[in-house]
Amino acid sequence: MRLVKQLVAVAAVAFVGGQAVAAVDGNTLLTLLFGAATAVLAPVVYAWVVRRTEHRAPAEVARKGAAAAVGRGMLIGFAMFAAVIANIAFLGDYRVDGFGSVPGALALLGFMAAAAVTEELLFRGVLFRIVEGRIGTWAALALTGLLFGLSHLTNEHATLWGAIAIAVEAGGMLAAAYAATRTLWVPIGLHFAWNFAESGIFGTEVSGNGANKGLLDSTMSGSSLATGGEFGPEASLYAVGAGLALTVAFMWLARRRGHLVPARRRTAEASQSPAARAAATATLSR
Repeated sequence: MRLVKQLVAVAAVAFVGGQAVAAVDGNTLLTLLFGAATAVLAPVVYAWVVRRTEHRAPAEVARKGAAAAVGRGMLIGFAMFAAVIANIAFLGDYRVDGFGSVPGALALLGFMAAAAVTEELLFRGVLFRIVEGRIGTWAALALTGLLFGLSHLTNEHATLWGAIAIAVEAGGMLAAAYAATRTLWVPIGLHFAWNFAESGIFGTEVSGNGANKGLLDSTMSGSSLATGGEFGPEASLYAVGAGLALTVAFMWLARRRGHLVPARRRTAEASQSPAARAAATATLSR
């Protein structure tokens, strides 16, 4: 029950924010402001609903250290995408034709901030975190990563391979980033920096959503295995490889820090008396 309440609360903010941004499409200032407002409001709503449903302080979105954690995530995200673009450019499949649009980049700044925050709260803050407590870190990473990839199938230029690539490189990596740090600020920063670098700086397509007008006017050509084709660089084998490498690194760090949750809940519940199991169920459904 708490999972549903938290999903509904964050999804409501994401929906209203998305509708507001769509309504002012073409207005750089309002797109930036509405996107930023959504990014700020969503964690506040998430923290409120967690307090109400779980009766605890939401340490995963604590304000203390948030800026530093977001900054670390952003450094990783920018470096990761820059490495992917550098490899594609080395093959001659990415070309800069000139400067793009500063207003376009500013609008994308707000849009990508809202998308990164709301998606991380939904998929890592609610789904991964709660499911992990039931089935363990590894299974939760695989399940929520798959759901994250499938959620991109509704995009304009979506492909099955693109969804699989997103599931592997982003769904797994971002969940692993949360598992390693136990704060949502790192995956939020990583997610935002990756998407904004992809669209707002290098001017490439993001997850099959169509062309973007970023700071650079660019052209992609060549094999879709290298460039990602119409889906964008996220469907590139370079992006999948980079995401897998970071997933392994984050999971190694999570294991070293003792952050991995074992899949023992079912076994533990089986050994409880019927009365104890009923009490545990009642507690979880509050």
